Amino acid sequence: MSLDWFRALRDVIVGSLRDSWLPFPVDKSICTRWREGLSFDNVSDTILYTSCLYQLAPVIERAVAELERFGVTKGGALARLTAIGARFLGKALLRPSDEDVDRANRIIRNIYGMLRASGVRFRVLDNEPYSGALLYELGFVNEFADYARIVYKVLRDNNVSEVITIDPHTQYTLEKLYPRYVPEFNIRVRSYLDYLDPNKIKVRLGEFTIHDSCLYARYLNKYDLIRGLLRGKANIREDPVITGKDTSHCCGGPIESTYPEIAGKVASNRVKELVRLSRNIVAQCPICYVNLRRGIKLSGVEANLFDIAEVIEVGGS
Repeated sequence: MSLDWFRALRDVIVGSLRDSWLPFPVDKSICTRWREGLSFDNVSDTILYTSCLYQLAPVIERAVAELERFGVTKGGALARLTAIGARFLGKALLRPSDEDVDRANRIIRNIYGMLRASGVRFRVLDNEPYSGALLYELGFVNEFADYARIVYKVLRDNNVSEVITIDPHTQYTLEKLYPRYVPEFNIRVRSYLDYLDPNKIKVRLGEFTIHDSCLYARYLNKYDLIRGLLRGKANIREDPVITGKDTSHCCGGPIESTYPEIAGKVASNRVKELVRLSRNIVAQCPICYVNLRRGIKLSGVEANLFDIAEVIEVGGS
């Protein structure tokens, strides 16, 4: 990883966050299409906060693939030129496929339906900012701290007292990191999974194995919660090492933007492990999903990949 590329990546992310509250210069309408035709409790002080991560994950995947193809991650003048070009051409170059956007919208609408069926009242922000997770994960800590204070002000100005997240990166960022870098942060943060009653959950897939998000399993105490939602409703293929709380392997996603070749190898190895248990793999994170999808292609194995919100429902949700 060259320093030129790393600096270029930082400049793109910081500049895009300043311009649009998204880490990449993409069409922001992709973040809100899932809301069409849905109703919200506009007086609630609780918000459903997507951070646009389900829509952005395939953008990151596509961007890294293109930059890797041209050797940009190796740095030099091309890395600097790419940073400039991305600012002006990003909306065209980094557009996710319609299939990926439609899938993201279905997942978020499924989560919306499960929350509503569970009796949860919430609204959404008209102009929702990204959480800033990628800044921290790439090591741009000062930039993250500055941005976190901006997002916190947006939440307070909109009278938000509770946030419902839908992915582990956003949950970890708001629950664990914001209080560290924004000492006055006093907003309650919960995952949508916390609101679901196991007795009301139906599982649409008969047999599968689970790929756990490192953040959910080891840092956010969701490992047992997720299994509590699924247990007894499907044949879950587990192994004490391959799917263990403290022993299961990462998907490689956290280093996808900086070391894509290594991330691909990690994802390929992880998929090979999981298919020893089942050809059906259920993930809980959009970053895990796109990296495991890449791992399936690289490894050449046959596997079906799902997000947990694609295989569960609450009653008639």
